[in-house]
Amino acid sequence: MRTMKLWLTVSLAFIFSACAVQKPGKRWIQLFNGKDLKDWDIKITGHELNDNNGNTFRVQDGKLVVSYENYKAFDEQYGHIFHKRKFSAYLLVMEYRFVGDQVAGGPGWAFRNSGAMIHSQSAATMGKDQDFPISIEVQLLGGTGKGKRSTANLCTPGTNVVMNDKLITAHCIDSKSKTYDGDQWVTAEVLVLGDSIVKHIVEKDTVLVYEKPQIGGGNVSHADPSLLQAGKLLNEGYIALQSESHPVEYRKVALFDLAPYMNDKEKLEKVIRDLQTR
Repeated sequence: MRTMKLWLTVSLAFIFSACAVQKPGKRWIQLFNGKDLKDWDIKITGHELNDNNGNTFRVQDGKLVVSYENYKAFDEQYGHIFHKRKFSAYLLVMEYRFVGDQVAGGPGWAFRNSGAMIHSQSAATMGKDQDFPISIEVQLLGGTGKGKRSTANLCTPGTNVVMNDKLITAHCIDSKSKTYDGDQWVTAEVLVLGDSIVKHIVEKDTVLVYEKPQIGGGNVSHADPSLLQAGKLLNEGYIALQSESHPVEYRKVALFDLAPYMNDKEKLEKVIRDLQTR
């Protein structure tokens, strides 16, 4: 009987936990459901909104896949797939890996290179020929097999950030992460607290920290000038995943919504501690 009660207790705990994970606005939100892309918008340079040129973004074997098998050449067709919901404060968790070969015509810097855009403009506000959304990019890189190549770096298309009380206008800043060669799965997390602090985390190690994400700088072509409001702090926006010419797969894209805790510092800190020790 004791064994039966223990089994029932564990089973009920699992059921309640699963329900909590799937309930929108509460605890974990599965941005990628493993089945389809109905909650996402697609914008590829030179193409209209939701023209998924060459079936670049697809679901395959339960993974969100970025593929170029239908491309003859890349031709600077930079793409982004945007989750349709806007977020402000959260912990984003991605499990990704690079696979295969870079498509013909892809730039050298884009070898095993992709990224997640946070606090991004929406797909619908991008110009047809715009290359990158105004956003903060968590740059994801795979190793080349030679030397160090960090991941979860920072890049800033149309944006700037503050580090150590100084405005950073450089386009990319390397993290202190390890190098991840080959086709191994890597877990990258991003802790975002509105327009205050942002942390990049790789395999539980905090590798980069900055604050005050804001509009400014360059590295975006053909954007609506009215959106380029230099100095405007970014406290919310969309999350997008890139296609930059090298195939990449995601088996998990999930988010813990921290917005409900932002007005209670003590509770927020406790939730973040719990997340870090999960």
